[in-house]
Amino acid sequence: MKESIIKKAQAVIATEIESIEAMSSKLNQQFVKAVDIILSTKGRVVVVGMGKSGIIGQKLAATMASTGTPSFFVHPGEAFHGDLGMIKPIDVALLISNSGETEEVIRLLPFLEYQGNKVVAMTGNVN
Repeated sequence: MKESIIKKAQAVIATEIESIEAMSSKLNQQFVKAVDIILSTKGRVVVVGMGKSGIIGQKLAATMASTGTPSFFVHPGEAFHGDLGMIKPIDVALLISNSGETEEVIRLLPFLEYQGNKVVAMTGNVN
């Protein structure tokens, strides 16, 4: 029993290694541009995501904040119920959506454009 648990854990780790290696080959100038935007902001990084992407976004915002990049998470469902006031024009919005088509996230784009916020999209769909 213990041996099968170890073998299963090793298989999971091997799968994760393969995924990370595949992801590293996708890094390009768009990634460099996104990092540059985040590093050059005078404001904060406002991370937005819905569902699983939101959970990942909360962790990402917490990690950035604890490592010196001012950031916080805004739930897109709460944004239009008062939370938009937390986003200042000098902030960068990091929008996370696997499909790139999450309605609650997309609905924020006109507001961010109106304010002049720079936007970085993290998505599984390059289109």
